[in-house]
Amino acid sequence: MMTRESELIPADVDPVETEFRKICTAIPTPESVEILTALRALEPRAMGGQPPIVWDHGRGVTVSDPYGNRWLDFSSGVLVTSVGHGHPAIIEAIERMAAHGLYHAYCFPTAIRLDMVREIMSWLTKPLARVLLLTTGAEAVECCIKLARTQGLRAGGRKKNVLVTFDDAFHGRTMGAQLAGGIESLKSWMGDSDARFVQVPFPDGFRQTDTSFDVFERALQEEGIVPDHVCGVMSETYQGCNATILPTAYAQALRAWCDEHQAVMILDEVQAGFGRTGKAFGFSHLGVVPDLVACGKGMSGGMPISAVLGTDALMNLYGPGEMTSTHSANPICCAAALANLRTIREEHLVENAAKLAPVLRKGLEQIRLVARNKIGRVDSIGLVGALQFTEPGTTEPAPTVAREMVKRAVQQGVMLFAPVGVGGCAVKINPPLLICEEALREGLDVLEAIAGSL
Repeated sequence: MMTRESELIPADVDPVETEFRKICTAIPTPESVEILTALRALEPRAMGGQPPIVWDHGRGVTVSDPYGNRWLDFSSGVLVTSVGHGHPAIIEAIERMAAHGLYHAYCFPTAIRLDMVREIMSWLTKPLARVLLLTTGAEAVECCIKLARTQGLRAGGRKKNVLVTFDDAFHGRTMGAQLAGGIESLKSWMGDSDARFVQVPFPDGFRQTDTSFDVFERALQEEGIVPDHVCGVMSETYQGCNATILPTAYAQALRAWCDEHQAVMILDEVQAGFGRTGKAFGFSHLGVVPDLVACGKGMSGGMPISAVLGTDALMNLYGPGEMTSTHSANPICCAAALANLRTIREEHLVENAAKLAPVLRKGLEQIRLVARNKIGRVDSIGLVGALQFTEPGTTEPAPTVAREMVKRAVQQGVMLFAPVGVGGCAVKINPPLLICEEALREGLDVLEAIAGSL
């Protein structure tokens, strides 16, 4: 987002001070420019994409820099800090495990790994029956792709090797995850496309107005794909570039189609899982259970850990040592993630997301109204929302306006990450799941005032 050197020139802003926000310096803070400039000089240009704020510490729904500024966090560190920042249960779990003297175990068995797997199992619905702990969401997605392809080759021979995914999908930045992704600009570096990875329209009701399952079948036919050659179909439950969950009828038709053609149904719940949508998983809204689920972000407690959830048959395709990862089930990460999931349950944060969902939705609709045709689409479910800035009356992205929205929000004490999605036009709103209604309304009021002045 903020890659120009001019963004490192401090700009005066009006002071702000409420219970959740405090802005008392220019932005960026003059004292932070040396740090930001040094990072620009030493790291790849790609690392300069977020607002020029030096994070220092967090508490609950706020994050602070070292210079006296405090932001109401509507980013959750990109949908990670579900129980907020600096939660005592997570800090205590990390400290206890580190003090115990175990901070790495490779794949050697540990008691904390068993506790973590059992906790995840308590969230699951049959036939999901096994859990593999990994490190990142992209790694979990890669594992799902591997299992679907392996099952396809075993069930249907070499021709059953096509993975179907969706336009505008984002599944991660590793090679397999980007081949499966539906954002062409992110895989241009590969040169040629791979015929074994096919994208079809995502039924978002905006860029793809026909949300019937007929579109899926027609798209495969137009691509020349024989249904029985499909080894799996993978979709985000809601796409990272928006907050549109799969239509229920579509998801159920997809489940039936996968069963008919012996294809593995995979749902990428890296963003949606463990309460973000107001239910345990995004698919909990749909009346279906996939064969494989990729999880990360919201389960992690802020530490690098992810998971693949799957059926007995699929998760047992490989033997001992054939599906491992160096930092899989790291003891400290397991301790943090276990404390995180237990806190979500004990503090009823899934229910809180469901309770506040109408508040978020109404607030986003009001923001769209005052933005005077600059926002083409508003989506939300649970405590995740998206404002898609588009050229008036079209679906064409308007990234400049989206960037300005984020810039002004940060200047006024509401933390957002850089716009994402199609053309960089989507501003995501996803506060920690423990946010109270007062804080949520305050942040939405700030965004509404900004939208009205764009």
